Amino acid sequence: MFQPNVCNNDLLPDWSGTEVSTGTSIMAVEYDGGVVIGADSRTTSGSYIANRVTDKLTPIHDRIFCCRSGSASDTQAVADAVAYQLGLHSIEMNQPPLVATAANLFQRTCYRYREELCAGIIVAGWDKRKGGQVYSVPLGGMMVRQPVSIGGSGSTYIYGFMDSNYKSGMNKEECIKLTATALALAMERDGSSGGVIRLAAISESGVERQVLMGDQLPKCSTY
Repeated sequence: MFQPNVCNNDLLPDWSGTEVSTGTSIMAVEYDGGVVIGADSRTTSGSYIANRVTDKLTPIHDRIFCCRSGSASDTQAVADAVAYQLGLHSIEMNQPPLVATAANLFQRTCYRYREELCAGIIVAGWDKRKGGQVYSVPLGGMMVRQPVSIGGSGSTYIYGFMDSNYKSGMNKEECIKLTATALALAMERDGSSGGVIRLAAISESGVERQVLMGDQLPKCSTY
């Protein structure tokens, strides 16, 4: 006999057993004098949106940040560990750490635990030796410096856009506009990306942060 009020638990998604993931869109661009980084703010657990306003621009030191994609718990743990190690290193050296040092710490950790971690990291910042720098540490623990780096599930939708629109020698304002437009396009296409866009420009003068709310996002499609 049909019982309309009986709930079949086998048909319900198991949110508690699904890994919380920052299936995401992250990006960093070098310019003459610094870097611009950006990310969306959606954290998902399967098809469930666990957090709409996550801050994925994680400070590692005064002028060094990382953008996180992959498992939320894995990337948070790695970022905390690197921030601790980099802080001790800075105290021992009695000077601000290098961006390359932070990137190498991420690379070493992600490679050592590559079988256990699901973490894709973009490290970006400024130091007196090399200025603005962007390092990509994808899944598996490789590390490479790039003038522009994109990552996360939303990045698959914007490779062509970046190939067409990124040009060497762009200034800070052009990089901010490019980053915002690319992330808005990725968020429009990728179901695991969304929310607001968080941006930061890092240079010798410090860190300038801004948030683009939903009604401020660049309009990408015409339909």
